Amino acid sequence: MKNIYSNIYKNSKKNLNKAKNLLMKNHIVALPTETVYGLAGNAYKKGVVKKIFNLKKRPKKNPLIIHYDSLNELKEDAYINSSFLKLYFKFSPGPLTYILKKKKNSKICTYANANLDTIAVRFPKHKDIKKLMKKINFPLAIPSANISSKISPVSAIDVVEEFGNKIKFVLDGGRSKIGLESTVVKVSNEIKIIRPGLISKKDIERFLKKKVAFSKQIKKIISPGLLKKHYSPGIPMKLNCKNREDKAAFIVFGKKYNKNKNVFNLSKKGSLREAGKNLYKTFRKIKRLKYKKINVARIPNKDFGIAINDRLKKASN
Repeated sequence: MKNIYSNIYKNSKKNLNKAKNLLMKNHIVALPTETVYGLAGNAYKKGVVKKIFNLKKRPKKNPLIIHYDSLNELKEDAYINSSFLKLYFKFSPGPLTYILKKKKNSKICTYANANLDTIAVRFPKHKDIKKLMKKINFPLAIPSANISSKISPVSAIDVVEEFGNKIKFVLDGGRSKIGLESTVVKVSNEIKIIRPGLISKKDIERFLKKKVAFSKQIKKIISPGLLKKHYSPGIPMKLNCKNREDKAAFIVFGKKYNKNKNVFNLSKKGSLREAGKNLYKTFRKIKRLKYKKINVARIPNKDFGIAINDRLKKASN
């Protein structure tokens, strides 16, 4: 499809340098990651981080994920323990975010981590952002490129539809391969899953050869994705429906559903990986078609399905 948007830039060496220059001048840019698209800015600069919060209309108590290029960079800002290192060498770079203890002399501005004694950190895998991060000498605060509580973007066009010309530079890295936000784990004496994602509880347990738990009672918001309402298309939604109500869009999963203009199948072949990738794209399509309500069939609550159901539950609140 032809790019008709003046603020969407194709992936090229020239445009990566343009993104670098904008970031170094304390501007906000929108970047692709393997999970979803994000708004990026210098995590050391309070003014820059404030711009991100203001653009997103994000509650101040909701911390950002800080993205790093290397372990050496991270060591400047957070305490690293053996549990973290085990997971890091297995799953990073990739869609796993770690909650670590923040160093007192860290240059990460307190606005970025909501004035907590922890920071959420990730090492992105997307080739474009990896190339860009090697060109700068600071970590990037990168929340999803959407208005707070709304649908996360999985393409450059999604970002522009959300913000218009408020974001002057959107790097087009293609459609997000995963399509849902990262798994978040708190790494201390024990490992707890704070937010489910593509890297599942089973994946982590299989690697560590021990049980890990979901953290069910969280007194503080120590990570993105913990607010009650999130990922929402702004349309009333019912979950675990057996049938479609009149005038509702019906989101389904698997082979048993017949093709119908009101039926939106996340994966006809029954792939949870494909379903996760298609979820936000489907939300946006239903919203564009101006449906007044959404019914969602049961999605298997295992593996990546746990993350899909987490997003559906928060989107339906």
